[in-house]
This record gives sequence, C-alpha cells and structure tokens, in this order.
Amino acid sequence: MKATGIVRRIDELGRVVIPKEIRSTLRLKSGDPLEIFTDRDELMLKKYSPIASLEKFSEGTAKSLSDLSGHIAVICDTDGVLHASGRGQREFDGKNLSNNMEKIMRERKSYIASSADGGDVVPICANQQSEVTAQVIVPIVCNGDCLGAVALVSCERGAKIEPAACKLAQLSANILAGQFE
Repeated sequence: MKATGIVRRIDELGRVVIPKEIRSTLRLKSGDPLEIFTDRDELMLKKYSPIASLEKFSEGTAKSLSDLSGHIAVICDTDGVLHASGRGQREFDGKNLSNNMEKIMRERKSYIASSADGGDVVPICANQQSEVTAQVIVPIVCNGDCLGAVALVSCERGAKIEPAACKLAQLSANILAGQFE
C-alpha cells in the first residue's frame, strides 16, 4: 500500500470522503460498488468486480475461446482487461479499457466491426498500440447490469470475425453472466 498523506475524518453518519484526485486516478465514479477489507487496524477499499471473482473460470474461458475461434480473446470487467489469450495477447493483458469500449458496455449491445468492410473498429484498451482490424464485443449483462465484456479481435490485414466466432463470443458472455444469476 502507498501512503497518500491525506487525512479525512469520519462524519456522524460514518461517511468518509474520498478525495477527487484519488477517485480520478482509480477511475471511481459515483455509484461504483466498493468491497471493504479489514486486517487488524487497517481498512482497505477496493473497487468491486464480480467478473474478477471468477479468475480461473474467466481465464479458461478466454483460452478456450481463442483456441476455438483462432482470434485473440479478451475478457474484461468494466475497468480493464482481466484475461487475454491468443497470439498478441500481451497487447491487452491487464490494460485499462478505452472510452469507446466503456461506451459499448454502457449501451449493453454487441458490437461487430471489420476495417475490411469499412467498419469503425474501436480500440479495446486505452493507449492501444496494435492495429485491430476486426472485432466483436459482447457485453456480459446480468439482471440489467453490465459486468464486463467478451471480445474477439484480429490484427491481421483484411480479417473478419466469422458468424460462428460471434456466436462463441455471445455464448461465452452468457455463460459468464449465468454465474451471477
């Protein structure tokens, strides 16, 4: 843990204000769920991610999805990439999501694009270096809440995501969402 040097008092209702600078740095927005941990006299708040709680399951899902589709498979929560699998995965692993990706998840609709067809391919990650040429993004939605997304991407010139691969991405998102029902 890193000390910030900021001290706040607890008010009479038990509330503590998290300074704006820290909320911005950690990408915390109003209404975001926080998980509370304690250890002796320490208190830690962590942004809650239900998908991250399925670490091994989502990691296996990404690997299977990549193996079956032949594309890079990406599993993310609402903030960043949790797991990526396939050739070129290092470009995605552990990175924060782009604003476009967050917008797609907020809209809770699947997104398919291929630059070969003149489609508008959006970056998965903020500050993404590689040139994605085709993609399908399927939000993971449970009880109306978007928990994250499953994406298949290709960086090969002229690539398109086949309908069967799109169905695999949809199936994976449904299976992950089903873990929370």
